[in-house]
Amino acid sequence: MSAQSEARASSPRDDAIRLLARREYSRAELAQRLAARAHSPEAIDACLDALAAEGLQSDARFAESFLRSRVMRGQGPLKVRAEFERRGIERSLVATTLAEAEQAGEVDWFELAAEALSRRFTHPGDSPRERARRERFLASRGFAFEQIRHALERLGAEE
Repeated sequence: MSAQSEARASSPRDDAIRLLARREYSRAELAQRLAARAHSPEAIDACLDALAAEGLQSDARFAESFLRSRVMRGQGPLKVRAEFERRGIERSLVATTLAEAEQAGEVDWFELAAEALSRRFTHPGDSPRERARRERFLASRGFAFEQIRHALERLGAEE
């Protein structure tokens, strides 16, 4: 048997563990990856149920890890929520994860918006056009209007 055919003959569990050894995956992401490797849907579901029961795969753990990585990148709550949805995380888990992070003081979206803006721009902008450019920058990062306004006011106060 060649190395390629052995790789194709691996079990969904082996493939899942190999993937999880690199980083956390959501259940939906893992199912998608395993399906791409031609595993049957029944085998994938059974494998994912077993991994979750053993604590090897957890959407809650993935959500916490993912949130930390996005905060480090300077992304706002709207973009983070959209990414969670795209990755198949339930809305209730997203809401819980975001609320817990905010309550624990791990993330302050207003301060994060101000930091992202000050890293990119040194002053708030003299003209409406420059101010709009800064607003678009923060909006593209996924910050809400109130957070954008706070960041612009803070950048103006620092000047």
